[in-house]
Amino acid sequence: MVKFSFKYKNKNFNLDVKECRTILSKTSGLMFRKKSPALLFIFKKPVKISIHSFFCVPFTAIWFLDDKIIEIKNVRPWKFHIVPKKKFNRLLEIPLNNENFFIVDDRKI
Repeated sequence: MVKFSFKYKNKNFNLDVKECRTILSKTSGLMFRKKSPALLFIFKKPVKISIHSFFCVPFTAIWFLDDKIIEIKNVRPWKFHIVPKKKFNRLLEIPLNNENFFIVDDRKI
């Protein structure tokens, strides 16, 4: 676990996250986990790939390009194609059952 900090709407967030750097950890993500820490997916270069929420609890997805937030979405289970509007190099997935974080944006997909 590592600390990950970011600022959104003039509020600072400091979360314990599990880094996902390998193909296996990126592929499995939050799938089949009823209780999970926030996951931080790290990419070597900016990408624009889609994610899904099959077998996942509801979560907040926050896409970053370096330290800048690109997009935030609250994701419900069983969605097939979730993609941000721009390229990103980090993706933070925060399960909505994480008691250390609240929903930062009411947009849902």
